[in-house]
Amino acid sequence: MKQLLVDYLPFQITPQQINESLSQNGGRLVVKGVLQRADAKNQNGRRYPKHILTREAQKYNELIKQRRALGELDHPDSGVINLNNVSHNITDMHWDDNDLVGTVEILTTPAGNILRELFKAGITLGISSRGMGSVRELGEGAVEVQEDFDLICFDFVSNPSTQGAFLRPVNESVNSGLVTKASKYTNINKIITNIISEF
Repeated sequence: MKQLLVDYLPFQITPQQINESLSQNGGRLVVKGVLQRADAKNQNGRRYPKHILTREAQKYNELIKQRRALGELDHPDSGVINLNNVSHNITDMHWDDNDLVGTVEILTTPAGNILRELFKAGITLGISSRGMGSVRELGEGAVEVQEDFDLICFDFVSNPSTQGAFLRPVNESVNSGLVTKASKYTNINKIITNIISEF
C-alpha cells in the first residue's frame, strides 16, 4: 500500500555565504547540494534503489525544465504542493556517483523570505524528498522503497534524515563559524515574527 514517504538531508549556510551568493547571482539566493542518496540506508532506515531514483529524477527533470520544480518550507501531510507555502524552485539536478545533486533558487515568496532569514541567522536546515510509495522490510530496522514510488518534490525542513544533505550557496568561498544550538532556537520565533509582520 502506498504511503507518504519523506526523507531528509542536512543543509547549512552562513550569513557571509548568503551575501556572496546574493551578490554573485543577481540578488537571488542560490544554493547547491545533495538532494537524495541512492543505495544507502538513511536516518529513517529507508533505502532508495538507484534505478528507482534514476527513473524519478528523469521525470522530475521535466518539471525543472518547465520551472515547476517547486518545494515547500516544512513537510505537509499531503501529496500535493501547496502554493501558499512554496519557498524555492529547483533549477538543476544531476547524479554525482550515488548522490542526486541539485541547484536550488530560494524564492521571494513569504515562505521563501522566512527560509532566507533562517539561513541568515545561521539556522541549520535540511532538504527533504517527499513522495508516495510502498516499502519492503529488509530486517534490522531497514526498509527498501519499492517500484511504485513517485517523487513529488523536495522540501526544506528542520530535521534532516539523509546524511550530508545540507546545501551550500553557489559560488561559496568562505566557511565561517557556527551559530550555537541555543541561539538558533531562541531566535527562530523572533525571525519568523519579524518576517510575517513585514507582509
